[in-house]
Formats: sequence, structure tokens, C-alpha cells
Amino acid sequence: MNILRQLELEHMKAAIPDFGIGDSVDVHYLIKEGDKERVQIFSGTVISLQGGGTRRSATIRRLVSGEGVERTFPLHSPRVADIQVRERGVVRRAKLFYLRGREGKSTRLDPNLGKLQHPRSRKGSGKAKPAGQ
Repeated sequence: MNILRQLELEHMKAAIPDFGIGDSVDVHYLIKEGDKERVQIFSGTVISLQGGGTRRSATIRRLVSGEGVERTFPLHSPRVADIQVRERGVVRRAKLFYLRGREGKSTRLDPNLGKLQHPRSRKGSGKAKPAGQ
């Protein structure tokens, strides 16, 4: 294993939940105000996942008083305290940027009521094992 990959593995968080595009999540983010720190919860829908390893990040979108707010969170950052999956969504796209032009009920996604067939977030090296092994 090369040295860069070893360093990357040392700084990765061990417990990131399995979530994917279209899921509704709560991101607990540490906010520093003056000399105090507090946890602020950002609730929304995952519209994109990008990167790999320690550079992995997720873009979360929510509506605040009719305005769309998007924020990109680096998943392995020490400022991200916790991520909780509230609801899984069924989508057929890798990026949900089309939600930017929608308002109200048209931004809703179908819920995934069954269990997942396979994990949706990349873990480890990012390579999936072939079926049957």
C-alpha cells in the first residue's frame, strides 16, 4: 500500500452511515461562535456525492422559507459531528440538480420502503466485488 493511502486511512472516520443520493439526512455540524462551540443540525436531501477517501463530500439541499439552500459537507471533517439518515429515497439519477428548479410538493421523492439490495456509499477502496464472491 502506498504512503498516501496509508495517511488517508489514518485520517478517515470509521463510522459514516450508509447513505446515498435522494436520502433525507440530518448533518450535525460544529459551529464556532466567538469562544463557544455548538452543534447545528442541517436537515435536507442529498443531491450529490463526490470525491473519494478523505476528500469525499456530500451536497445537501433544503428549503428555508421558500428559498433553496445548498451546503457541501466534507464527510471526514472533524467539524461534522454526526450524520443521521431520516428517510431513504428512490431515485434513478446520480445527481439531483433538477430539484433546484422545483418548489413545493414537486421536490418530494418516492420513499424506499424496502431494505437495500446493496450498500450505496463507497467504503474502502471504492471497488465493488463481483456478484457471487
